[in-house]
Amino acid sequence: MLNALGAYIIKMNITREDLDALNAVVKVDIAKEDYSDKVDKILTDYRKTANIPGFRKGHVPMGLVKKQYGKAVLVDEVNKLLQDALNKYLTEEKLDVLGQPLPKPQDEINWDGDSFSFEFELGLAPEFDVKLKGKKAITHYNIIADNKMVDEQVERIQKQYGKLVSQDVIESDSEITGTFKNEEKEIDNTITLTLDKFKGKATAKKFIGGKVGDVITLKTKGLYDDEHELMHALKVSQEEAKDLNIEVVFKITEINKRELADLDQELFDKLFAPKTVTTVTELKDKIKEDAEKQFKQQSDQKLLNDVTEYLVDSTKFDLPAEFLTKWMQTSGEKEMDETQAKEEYEKSEKSLRYQLIEGKLIQENDIQVTLDDIKGHAKEMIKAQMAQFGQLDPSDEELEGIAARVLGNQDEARRISEQLISQKLIGLYKEKANLKAKEMSYEKFVKEVYGDK
Repeated sequence: MLNALGAYIIKMNITREDLDALNAVVKVDIAKEDYSDKVDKILTDYRKTANIPGFRKGHVPMGLVKKQYGKAVLVDEVNKLLQDALNKYLTEEKLDVLGQPLPKPQDEINWDGDSFSFEFELGLAPEFDVKLKGKKAITHYNIIADNKMVDEQVERIQKQYGKLVSQDVIESDSEITGTFKNEEKEIDNTITLTLDKFKGKATAKKFIGGKVGDVITLKTKGLYDDEHELMHALKVSQEEAKDLNIEVVFKITEINKRELADLDQELFDKLFAPKTVTTVTELKDKIKEDAEKQFKQQSDQKLLNDVTEYLVDSTKFDLPAEFLTKWMQTSGEKEMDETQAKEEYEKSEKSLRYQLIEGKLIQENDIQVTLDDIKGHAKEMIKAQMAQFGQLDPSDEELEGIAARVLGNQDEARRISEQLISQKLIGLYKEKANLKAKEMSYEKFVKEVYGDK
């Protein structure tokens, strides 16, 4: 049926039965008057263009057109009406559903009839309250760059920009070039190493006093603290490096000592924009400032993780687990059987709970990210990246152009939006959660949070 503007009026009957607080069944009844005008119009258009042998174009009998195309058009239009009506119903009823409606299995549909009925299972989002301020305070770390760390960074810079001076024998601070070999495992890798990287002092002692041409035999087990160091030294895969217990030889081909660069204006200007740093004190202040900016990001991420854990553990509600398991069977790129879907649900349940909690916090605290926010953040990121390559004062027009190209990638725009939401949530947690501040050096932070890894 058409209204005065030529649009089709849909009069489908939609009813809902709530099985419990988390599950419902929606029934959609489609009558002939809901689809007949649209189907007839499409078939009339088909008739005008149909190319059937024995008939001139536009003169094919309508009965033949209906016979050839009628059922396919009917099925297509009923499915379109069904989806449109269901989506409109969910929106108008303001139903907060999880996943997507699942069609209930039914016997083969009689497409020769005039009316059709379809049923869909719904998983409904639970009602719950979120309490940000818990009884037990969550630690908010204030990580500082202490003098020891700053001095070590100054020395690293001096080494990086210093000169290599050839040596006759190996000393504790030498840079040694040579080749690791093991014929059985086909290891043959040339590398430059320093003695401080080895796990044990006994290994370093084997090198002291060594000369070019000397061959040192080493055991791979316990050679380095980190298996990634072993992977790099021997050029083997992580799987090969794991539990590797063989002997390798290291033949020394070159010995050098790195002469530290002078802490002068020439070095300062290599590190920063000319004349922005003019003294060692200013250099150390800049190193401390830059380091603590990075530490703040780590501190904020740790806070976000800890508040997330607290919220998931303390916010209690049920989920329509059976429905979601069923939905997971068919929603992914690859269909799963019931056992696989149960496993997937168990793995993702915690993440789903936090998504619901996060959504409620965003809604209740009116947290929003605008297009201007996203663009502004993108421009700041671009500006920081350009500064690393010496472009310290890009024009706004240049930044606008690059930002437009970056945000043209929907995945990148979504990533930035999610990043900004996280930042605003962290701000909310700092304001309203029960936190206790704890100041410490980066070294102590790593030990306290991650252990001695």
